[in-house]
Parts: sequence; structure tokens; C-alpha cells
Amino acid sequence: MTTTLASQITRTPRIFHQDRARDALALIEDAPPEVRELVAGAASCAPYLLGLLEKEAAWLVQAVANPQAAVQAVIDSAATLPYAQVSDGLRAGKRRVALMTALCDLGGAWALEQVTGALTDYADAACAAALRAGLAPQIERGKLPGMTTDDLADAGGMVVLAMGKMGAHELNYSSDIDLICLFDETRFDSGDFHSARTAFVRATRSMSATLSDLTGEGYVFRTDLRLRPDPGVTPVCMAMEAAERYYESLGRTWERAAYIKARPCAGDLDAGGRFIKTLRPFIWRRHLDFAAIQDAHDMRLAIREHKGLGGPITLPGHNMKLGRGGIREIEFFTQTRQLIAGGRDPELRGRGTCENLAILAQKNWVPTDVAETLTDHYRAHRTVEHRLQMVRDAQTHDLPQSESGFARLAAMMDMEVPDLEADLHRRLSEVHETTEGFFAGTQAKGTPVQETEVHEAHRFDAQVLDRWHSYPAFRSERGAEIFERLKPDLLARLARAAKPDEALLAFDGFLERLPAGVQLFSLLNANPQLADLLIDVVSTSPALAKHLSRNAAVFDAVIGGDFFSDWPGEAELRDALSTVLAREPSYEAQLDGTRRWAREWHFRIGVHLLRGLTNAETAGLQYADLARAVLGALWPVVTDEFATRYGPPPGRGAVLLGMGSLGAGRLNATSDLDLLVIYDPLDQDASDGKRSLPSRTYYARLTQAMITAMTAPMSQGKLYEIDMRLRPSGNQGPVATSLASFESYQKTQAWVWEHLALTRASVVAGPRALGDDVDRMCAQVLALPSPPEQVVAEVAQMRERIAASKAVGGPWDAKIGPGRLQDIELFAQSGALIAGRAAHRIADGITAAKAEGLIDDHGMQTLRAAYDACWQLQCAGKLLSPDALDTKALGQAGAAFLARALGCDTLAEVEAHMEQKCQAAAGVIGAALAAPQGTAE
Repeated sequence: MTTTLASQITRTPRIFHQDRARDALALIEDAPPEVRELVAGAASCAPYLLGLLEKEAAWLVQAVANPQAAVQAVIDSAATLPYAQVSDGLRAGKRRVALMTALCDLGGAWALEQVTGALTDYADAACAAALRAGLAPQIERGKLPGMTTDDLADAGGMVVLAMGKMGAHELNYSSDIDLICLFDETRFDSGDFHSARTAFVRATRSMSATLSDLTGEGYVFRTDLRLRPDPGVTPVCMAMEAAERYYESLGRTWERAAYIKARPCAGDLDAGGRFIKTLRPFIWRRHLDFAAIQDAHDMRLAIREHKGLGGPITLPGHNMKLGRGGIREIEFFTQTRQLIAGGRDPELRGRGTCENLAILAQKNWVPTDVAETLTDHYRAHRTVEHRLQMVRDAQTHDLPQSESGFARLAAMMDMEVPDLEADLHRRLSEVHETTEGFFAGTQAKGTPVQETEVHEAHRFDAQVLDRWHSYPAFRSERGAEIFERLKPDLLARLARAAKPDEALLAFDGFLERLPAGVQLFSLLNANPQLADLLIDVVSTSPALAKHLSRNAAVFDAVIGGDFFSDWPGEAELRDALSTVLAREPSYEAQLDGTRRWAREWHFRIGVHLLRGLTNAETAGLQYADLARAVLGALWPVVTDEFATRYGPPPGRGAVLLGMGSLGAGRLNATSDLDLLVIYDPLDQDASDGKRSLPSRTYYARLTQAMITAMTAPMSQGKLYEIDMRLRPSGNQGPVATSLASFESYQKTQAWVWEHLALTRASVVAGPRALGDDVDRMCAQVLALPSPPEQVVAEVAQMRERIAASKAVGGPWDAKIGPGRLQDIELFAQSGALIAGRAAHRIADGITAAKAEGLIDDHGMQTLRAAYDACWQLQCAGKLLSPDALDTKALGQAGAAFLARALGCDTLAEVEAHMEQKCQAAAGVIGAALAAPQGTAE
């Protein structure tokens, strides 16, 4: 691969000023012909470049042999400059970097990223050198308490954050640099704080002067320190704690956008990285932040108004950065989408504009063609911007006002003036149309619906509509304003419901419970297709509507995730949650993160069932996958947290044994989780940690910690209720049982009902080796002889006790009663126990009962059909209400969903269908338990 500049030139500026071209050629007579032609064209167009050449011609002639290595050597040399020579040395280095990057840019030898990267790398090195030079005198004079010259390596805890284009490695040719200077106050005693701050302020001012003062040797970079918090009243170098408090309480959307590109560039880089990490919750909201669109739009309009740039695109004097269709529009477009979704997806948190457009397209946040078009225009705009600035090293973004100015620019671009003007106008127009469509498009999607049109379609109760503005969601003026834009469209969608007035009342109940409105209303404003889903949910399922009003952020999953993709399965879900938890900064955040994550997936399952995308059978499996994934991911997190105080788990650790529906892998929307904790301490009597605990106590407290992790009502609510009554000796026994004790109990003391429960047990979390041993032990217990007569007699008695103690909840109770879920499950477990094997699926237990002669083939089919019907009713009913199903309170949409779930047209048909199935099943079970064993055939 060739490295010379001559070999990499792909274009050459046209000669604009013959005298300057001749002067330039006279300075580099020994350079290769290709380089001479490039230099002549560049210098003829840009007096600034000719001035650089006059000072650095000798260096350039040598450097063109390997431009990249030459520039890197200049960058590296900044770190070795003696303090007394830093000012002049940095200015000489800047001349050389500016000259070479200009030639490589104009000659097409370097891509845009190489040009901006070289400029930024030198800015980093210059900041670091200027900071050391400014800080050294403070340390030498004892002004920085406790610090010596050895602390210059990390600037005594001070860090310089590069912001804006410098932070993104996108410095333009004559860019100023935006910096925020902070120091780590924890490195100083409280009594030394003010002395340290004073020293850092002086060092900051010295650094800024070194970089930006104009001397006989020029300047290095114009420096702007005003992006810090409240710059009118705060010192130029702030304590990190003070800055953090400001952003947490007063930080604005533009500051969030600014920190997308922030990075430590000089000083204590580790401390700077920690500071930016603490700001993640401020920069990256956990929810999809569509409210940021309006904030960004307002900022765009404010900039246009302030700069007087709001007019149409006319090329003379047009601002390529801030004007219509300019660079800032592309950056706002990109950063706003990052702010919307970056809190949920860390891959969207990059700094570079082109890099982020590509990722946004990959993640389906931006159409691929739009991303490619904006990337192309961004590169072209930056190329024009660089040439405008190279002429006189001016921080300008304005196109020329004169014909001669456009002729100069065209010469630098190696284009004809008409072609340049046409290209500029096309690109600016396309950028403006694309980005304006995104921002202004959030104001109204499509043709606005007028309320008069809604009234023509259906006249809603005015009293209901009038009371909306008294609800908490409308306390914010902004929320109320956004809703007013949404209201006509929402009413039009409600008017299309089968029963509009019912739908309105359901939606009214949702709004009344909604604690805040800005985020949800912004989401609906940007994604109006979600309104149909919202209305569908609140009209059909009161339970889901109540959940949604309290947890409106679950809508994020519909927009930002694979909401309608194939179900991932337990293992993939567990891995996804583990990845989420690994990013959380604390144990409490991990518990809240688990709740937030699980809530979104729980919502997805419910919506899919509600809309007929899945059936009750599939939903039951998915609810179980979700619960198992939560247990599998959270158990090691709880264990690790517990171990920080009491040491690692003694022996081989502990597993969670799922019982009942959890063990069987079939849950509904409101299921609690039946669990046992089985541990194996081996011969270890106690834990080895800061606070040692006896093994039995250790695992008992670990179990309680897990129960708390699952059930504690945190800011994001609860996960699941936990039921541990199936453990040995029930509520009287220890919450965690050793493997040896559990095996002994099951083989020598357990009741028949406990062995029945064991037929559906399976390990759902914990060390695999121990889990395999527990599963084998359960299989061994089930394989022990279970006399059919004894099992049947016990089951018959249990059935009688259940009937006596639990009243049937009516025709809509799918669980309790003869021939219903619990009754069929109990009988199926007896079949599995008599057969001596596990049967996680009830259908398998029913098959085992038939194989053991308890029922015949017709009985088997009858029980399966009844069980399926009961499950369909249970799964659909619990989605509608967590309490006993009251069909009289169901609206038309809820009743239609319930009937559809059971393959019927009306609720009357459902009731008759269930009565017939359950009576038939009750008859089969009653006959089987009453008949002599083995006579079913």
C-alpha cells in the first residue's frame, strides 16, 4: 500500500489566482509534480493556505512522503513539549496539521473522517499539553493541596470534556472547541475544597489562553467554555458533584443532546468517564422519549429566529450549518432519534453523525434510503464548509455573497459554478424536506381530523369530554396542548368502535388513572397507529387498561422492540434480561430494571392474545417462559448481592424448583409462582464471608432475599407473588431445604398429595449440575411404587375436602369445581403418580391415567377437551380481570373477545359450552375414583 501524498491524490483544485499559484510553486520546487499541482491550486484559492506554506514549506516537502505518519508525529510531539515552549510549539504544530489536512482534503487523499479525526486528535493533544502547562505552576507553588508533580499525569483529578464536534471526532477545519472543565472533589479534604477549586480555575484559564490567544505565531484553537452548567454564575472549572446536581435537577433537552457527543479528552480520563456514566440516566431516558422531538423542533426554530435564518433557500450568504437544509438539521435529526431510543438501546449512543445514521437505519429507526441520503449530504455539506473556512481560516459557514466568491468555491471543488449551485440547492432542499418532515410531521400526521367531522360520525357525551382536563395527565400545559392536537383523531377512532359510547367510557377510565400525559401523548402524536391499539386494549380488557394507565411506558416495546416478531423462547429471554441487568449500576436498579423489562414482555403476551395473534395455549407457554426467564436471570443477581455480605453460597449452591403451573410451564396473566429452594452445602458448615452464616441460615436468608426481590413493591411495582407452601411441612417448615433432607423427606415422610405435586416439578433456576441432581431425585421418588388403590382413595378424599372448603365461583369460574381445572389437574397427577413418572403437561397425566386403566379412551378425550376449554376460559378471563369474572360488567369488546377465545359467538354459547364440558369431565373423574381399579376398559 502506497503512503505518499502524490499516490493518493484523486482531485485537484483549479487555479483561481495565478500569482498565488506561482508563489506557492516557488516554495516547493523539490516536491513531486502531483503535489506541486495540488499545492498550486490550493494556495491560489486560499490565502490562508499560502501563508501556512510560507512558514512550513520545508516540513511539507518531507512530510508528503507519508502524510499520515507526519501528522501523527506532530500530534505525538505535543506531549513532550517543555512547559516554556508549549505556546509556540502548539502553534507550530497547528500550522502543520492545518496545512496537511487541507491538502489531503482538497486532493481527495483522505476521507472526511480522516480529516476531522486528525484535527480532533491534535485538539486533544493540545488540550492535554496546555492543561499540564497551566497546572504545573499551581502544583509547584503549593496551590493544589496534597498534589505533587507526579499528579500531573492525571491532572490531579481535573478533566477536560470535549463537547460537540470535538467530542464526536468531527472538528471542522477552522472550528472552535467546546470544552467543559471539571474536577473530582473527592480527592480533596472538605477543608481544601476552595483552595483546590481556585487552583483548577487558574489552570483552566491558563489552558484556555494558551490555546486561543492570538500571538505572533498565531493561535491553536478558539476555546469556548460556556457549555458548562449555568455559565453566567459558575466558575470555569466546577466540581463534578455540583455539575451532577445541576443536570439532575435543571438539565434541559439541549444539554442532554450535547452530552451525546461528550468525552474526556485531557486530564483525569478515568474520572471523566465515571462522571459521564453518572449522567447516563439524565442523557438516556429509560422510556422512548418522543417528547424530545418537540424540544428539538423548538430549538431549531429558536436558532433560526435568533440568527435570522428562517427564510427560503437562496444560495448567496446561505448558512451551511444553521440555515435551512444545513448541517445542524442533519445533526438534530440524528441526535433526536438517539435521545428517543438510546435509553433502551446502548448501541444508539454513539457520537459520530454518519456512524449513528447507519446504526439508526440498521435498527429500523430511520429508513435505509433516508440514512444513506442524509449521510451523503452531510459529507458534502462538511466538504463545502471546510473549503469556506480554508480561504482565510475564518469560523464561517456562509456561502459567498458575490460571483467571485462562488467562482473561488467552485475552483476549490473542481466544479463549474452552475453545477456547484445546482448541487448545493438540491442537497439543501432535500435535507430540509426530509428533516422538516420529521419534526413538523409530529405536529399533524396526514390530513388533520376536525372535531366537527367526528360529531357528524358520532356525538359523544360532552360531560365526559369536558372532565378530561381535570385529570392529572392534563396538569402540564404541554401535555394538555399535545392532547388537543390528538383529540380529534382519537375521537374519530373511538367513533369507529362497535359501541363508541362504551369505548369512550373505557378510554375515559384510562385517562383518569393516567398519572402524567406528556410522554404518552408525545408517543401517540409521533406514532398515531398506536391509538388503535390503545383503544382496543382499554375497550376490551379493564385489567390491561388499568395496567397500561399505570405503566404507559410499556408502549415503548411496541415501537422500539420486536413486538410482533416470533416469540424468542425462555433461553433467549433469560439471556436478554441478563444483558439488561449487567448494564444497571446498582442492585436496586437491577430489581427495577427486571420489573420494567418483564412488564413489557407481559404486555406483549396479553396484547397478542387480545388481538387473536396467539391462543390461550400459546399464551400460557409464553407467560411461563417469561416467569422462568426472570427467575433464571435474577437468581444469580440476588445470590451475588447476598454474597457481598455473607460470602459465596456454601457447597454447590441452591436451585429454584418450580412447582404447580410454573413447573408445568403454563401460567396465566395473574399467576403466582409456586417455588421450593433446594440447596446442597456438601460438608461446608458455614459461609466464608465478611459475616459468616451457618449454611442452613445462609440459604434461608438467601431465599428470603429472593422472595423480597420478586415481591417488594418498588418504584416499578412487583414482579410476581411467591407461594412456598408446597415445601416439606408446608408453612411450618424451613423456606430452604437441603438436598439430603428433601430426598429423605420425599422418600420416607411425604404425603400422597406431595408426591402428586412432584409430578409437575422442574428446576427453573440455579447451578445446572445441582439442578440435574434434583430432577433425577424427583424422578427416583416418583418411580417408587404407588399403589393405585391408595392413590385413588387419597385423591377422592382430597376432592371431597376441596369441594367442602372451596365454593364454586359460578359458571365463569374455570378453576374451582367438579370437572374444572383443579379437579382435572388433581386426577391427571394421580395418573402420573400411579404410572411412576413426571407429567408436566396435564394431557400427559391424563394419558397416563388411561394407560393405568383409570379411564377409557372416551374418558381421556372428554377430560382433555374439558381441560382445554377451562384453560381457554381461565387464560382469557384473567386477561380481562384479575378477580372473579363478572360477565355483566364486560363491555361489548370484552364479551366478544371472551367468546372468540372459546370458539363461540356469544357468552350464552360459552356458558352452555362450559357447562357441558365440565359436567362430562366431572362424571368421568367421579366414575374413575369410585370404580375398582383396572376396570375402565
